[in-house]
Amino acid sequence: MCPVRKPQLRPALLPALVYTALTTAVVSSLGMLLVPTLSQEMSVSVSAAQWMLTVNLLVGAVATPIMGRLSDGPHKKRLLLGSLAIILAGSVLAACAPNFAVFLVGRALQGLSYGIVPMTIALARRYLPEEQIRPGLSSLSVTASTGLGIGYPLTGILADEAGFRVAFAFAAIFLVSAVIVVWQVIPDGPDEQAPRTRFDAPGAALLGLGLTALLIAISEGPNWEWISAKTLGFVFAAAVLLWAWVLVELRTDTPLIDLRVFRHRDVVLANGTAIGLGAAMYIGLSVSSLIAQAPATTGYGIALPVFWAGFVMLPLSIGSLGANRAVRAVSHRIQLTTLLPLGAGVMTASAVLLWLVHDQLWEILVGMLLFGLGIGTTYAAMPALIARRVADTELGSAVSFNQVLRTVGGAFGSAASGAVLAAHLGSDRHPTDTGITLALALGVCGCAIVFAALSANYVHSRRAHTTPELSRVP
Repeated sequence: MCPVRKPQLRPALLPALVYTALTTAVVSSLGMLLVPTLSQEMSVSVSAAQWMLTVNLLVGAVATPIMGRLSDGPHKKRLLLGSLAIILAGSVLAACAPNFAVFLVGRALQGLSYGIVPMTIALARRYLPEEQIRPGLSSLSVTASTGLGIGYPLTGILADEAGFRVAFAFAAIFLVSAVIVVWQVIPDGPDEQAPRTRFDAPGAALLGLGLTALLIAISEGPNWEWISAKTLGFVFAAAVLLWAWVLVELRTDTPLIDLRVFRHRDVVLANGTAIGLGAAMYIGLSVSSLIAQAPATTGYGIALPVFWAGFVMLPLSIGSLGANRAVRAVSHRIQLTTLLPLGAGVMTASAVLLWLVHDQLWEILVGMLLFGLGIGTTYAAMPALIARRVADTELGSAVSFNQVLRTVGGAFGSAASGAVLAAHLGSDRHPTDTGITLALALGVCGCAIVFAALSANYVHSRRAHTTPELSRVP
């Protein structure tokens, strides 16, 4: 089709992009299992150690939309290599950190890993042949959940056998291999077809500050109390900054994120799903990880050592990969807007299962497998829904904003479940079974709300008979 695309096309392009996205997804999964270990190793409180997750999340939420917009420009390969180099530097710093403050700097640099998937999706949309684009987008989108399923077991094994520093050193080695793959396989730039537009610095600053204020309020709300002046102050600041950002974006010719695409129902569906299921997924994963490591005396704990606790997430990876394959196999019969409620329904079933029964290892494993199937199905559909309504020159920023909404949804889920668990602590300082059950019930509510909304939209679309025939995932 395109005279520029064909000379640069390489057969290994899609595997290289998937490997790069998977590598950074594994890096972003480092942390959750290591909070208790880091607390002991660096002599900080558990609440302070939680900042290894918070600072990573904050930087990821701020950097992702910026990286997404820049990936729409001409220097895609250079940007990807630069981002991988920063994440690599963060991994080395975290592995060698002499104290907790330096370790947090390393974790902050690793936050750029959240923006790699949107960048690989922009590269896939630009350089893959037309018949490979949608399967490629689906495969790249599920690497986040696949990376969790791979990263958790690796983290558990390495941390248990050799300490947390080795886990971060392994991440650095993994990243070096990704840099080599990108250097060798990704087409050289600059991309002559990409537009040369002015970067929206005011929009980036307002969105970054607004998301930072919002995520700090969400993360620290349980510690500060939700109605404290400090929490409400950050919420108010976030509201003002984000409202100012919306006004700036609507008046800018080259916005960081084109909010006008929200007039398309498909984009709204994908982004609403990202928030709701992101929250529900984080609740399910974090509470299941807690159950796996809690002592049996709690009445629900499975008492797995950190070595084995990571393997609890392996079915998540298997399920997401299996769902992605299944979606591609049946795509000639199932429409994109059918896949979203289908995936949300599977996730709702998983959340209900974990809510009702969660004190046996097989129950957690089955729940994680169903979560993976649901995530794989919905995440395979979301970028394709966005891509068919958004121009090539806007795809990176549109998909990155969807990724940001997943992150924000996960932060909401983490904070809400954390507040519930903190309010139901037993004498041994572990959450009670009531607290665990209530936290899992929040996940059920989130999944059920999304499932109901998507199902209602599907029924409405079927009855309207005015919507043009929907595209299908190849």
